[in-house]
This record gives sequence, C-alpha cells and structure tokens, in this order.
Amino acid sequence: MDASELQAIGDALMRIVTPGMTPKELVKAVRKEHPGVKKKDIARAAFHAIIANADQDPGKSRNLQAFALAERTQQSE
Repeated sequence: MDASELQAIGDALMRIVTPGMTPKELVKAVRKEHPGVKKKDIARAAFHAIIANADQDPGKSRNLQAFALAERTQQSE
C-alpha cells in the first residue's frame, strides 16, 4: 500500500467514524469506499489518521485509536 492509498483510507476513516461505532461497522463502511482493502491496512491507515488529525478533531481521533488498537491486538494473537 502506497502513501496516497493510506491517506485516502485515513481520510475516509475520519469522515466515517462516529462515537459508538463498532470495529466491524467501521471496516464495512470503509470497504464500501475502498473494496478489497485488508483490515490490517485499515488499521494502519487509522494510526496514520490519528497522527495527522489529532489536533483537529480529538473525538474522532480517540474513536480511531480505540479501533486501531483493537485491530492490532486482534491480529497479533
């Protein structure tokens, strides 16, 4: 995955994420815009979006952080 794809998925995550959204719902919503993207790449893009947007929208950044951490923990088990 190149940087432009990572940025595009990160932008989609920032638009889509809402409080209380489950990781499964978030993955499904992102895949509507980016068919075939792997969960691992969505988690990577979430970390990128957190870093890029933390100061602009702390609430969405916290929601993405929870998602990204949950996905990374799941993948390592």
